[in-house]
Amino acid sequence: MKTETLHQLFLESSGVSTDTRKITKDCLFFALKGDNFNGNAFASEAIEKGAKYVVIDESVYHIPNGKTILCENALETLQELARFHRKFLNIPILALTGSNGKTTTKELINAVLSEKFNTTATSGNLNNHIGVPLTLLKMNSKTEIGVVEMGANHHNEIAKLCTIAEPDYGYITNFGKAHLEGFGSLEGVVKAKTELYRHLQANDKLVFVNARDKRQMKLSEDIKRYTFGEKEQDCMVTLKNASKHVEVLFKGQHIHSNLIGLYNFNNVAAAIAIGDFFGISSEAIKRAIEKYIPNNNRSQLIEKATNKIILDAYNANPTSMLAAIENFKQAEGNEKILILGDMFELGSDAPLEHQHITTFLEHHPFGKAYLVGSNFKKTRHNANHIMQFETFESLSAHLKKHPLERNFILIKGSRGMALERVLEIF
Repeated sequence: MKTETLHQLFLESSGVSTDTRKITKDCLFFALKGDNFNGNAFASEAIEKGAKYVVIDESVYHIPNGKTILCENALETLQELARFHRKFLNIPILALTGSNGKTTTKELINAVLSEKFNTTATSGNLNNHIGVPLTLLKMNSKTEIGVVEMGANHHNEIAKLCTIAEPDYGYITNFGKAHLEGFGSLEGVVKAKTELYRHLQANDKLVFVNARDKRQMKLSEDIKRYTFGEKEQDCMVTLKNASKHVEVLFKGQHIHSNLIGLYNFNNVAAAIAIGDFFGISSEAIKRAIEKYIPNNNRSQLIEKATNKIILDAYNANPTSMLAAIENFKQAEGNEKILILGDMFELGSDAPLEHQHITTFLEHHPFGKAYLVGSNFKKTRHNANHIMQFETFESLSAHLKKHPLERNFILIKGSRGMALERVLEIF
């Protein structure tokens, strides 16, 4: 079936689904495959639950009712449909990537742009080769601007996503030590993330650049760009305070965000700059930033029993972990406790990077540190204020026996550690 014909069926449907648990009546079901599942096997179930058509790539699962669309590769067909739909809508698309802060920045940008435009943005962190097409296919004739988050853990993934979304604007939050297992080194991270820059440059598009990041300023010299920073740039945003929540000054507006940590200043500043570029008033930008409240375990300030907690347990890598620790060290509050979990996808660098964190805590004591996970368990130190637990269960047993009361606590670790479970103990 030609993509144009499939697109017409899509326009007449209720949307796209890749999960039979989330079927909507008259949707298109795409039978995707994974390491441990084959969506083709669920085609009949999708029809039974109300799907209008099923897109499969294995003929053995053909359903003799006229509702089966057989293709060579269901994933590639989904991606091509999304690319066609993006061209069909012909709206501005802003793509963002980076090692840290992507989702928070995306949500801030979406909040700001929504003050003036009808926007559609990536849901949660659906930012991969499946999530980006699904985001594009959520956009409709009412969408005026699309905001697409792009994630990657290997080279050429951002380049591939750019060929699908064909962004008009781009922003890279930062370069950090994330997914080293796939990228090999920090230089590998830079090369992979700047695939976005290279795509935009090749198509004469524009990038937003944080002028405080000298590396990005250098890498974007030959690209059309809009810069922001605390000095004379295209957009000036000044840090006012970050001892608790991040506060900034912009065009006479004192903006009080609900985000914790100095590292969130750049995220707020990027959203302000992008809003300014798209002609949103300073008053509307202030309103949007101040209304945004983080969730999903990202820099949330929580009070639980007698403890005050910074919950930042959505993800972690060496760069974001150290930034969170340094920010917590400077934050106001007594009786500080750190509960830190293993950082994943570091490959052969895992022992060294975990040791760096432990050594930093050993040489910069400012409270007790509970380190959780097999990687942290293997690190060495001579500090009485550091305790190591190989599993979450051993940490849990310790905390139940020695409950924490009237403390200021930072909880951070990779998603797989699920350290938010600590809250149930409190």
